[in-house]
Amino acid sequence: MVIRRRRKVRKLRGSRTHGWGRVGQHRKSGSRGGFGHAGMHKHKWSYTVKHAKNHFGKKGFTRPKSVVCTKSVINVGDLESLLSDGEIKFVDNKIFVDLESLGYDKLLGSGQIIKPMIVKVREATKKAQEKIVKSGGKVLLLNNNYGVVLE
Repeated sequence: MVIRRRRKVRKLRGSRTHGWGRVGQHRKSGSRGGFGHAGMHKHKWSYTVKHAKNHFGKKGFTRPKSVVCTKSVINVGDLESLLSDGEIKFVDNKIFVDLESLGYDKLLGSGQIIKPMIVKVREATKKAQEKIVKSGGKVLLLNNNYGVVLE
């Protein structure tokens, strides 16, 4: 492809400043209005309106960490993997698993269970309870008064 006109920089070679004056003009961040997002609420406002509409302002609400209650959960299908980690305790010829002492708050119903187990946990879903009872085990639920409710 043929170049139809020469670049200006070719004429300015050897001129040291290329037409931008003597002391640091066209050199630092002042020539572009500051570094980064400087001036987005001031002299770069038209850029903000056109290209960065959601840059300013808040959306939504973040709850304080002292209020948020996160539960540590485990599925029924993962119970057998816990047995290999620690000592196995037997109660009434059934494996006894104390999920509260292992740091779990809730038992969920995903997965399958074959071995009959007695599981002590603070909360459990109905599906999880059904699966454990169906395998020949029991669920010991701890209510809010820290008493054991047999189901």
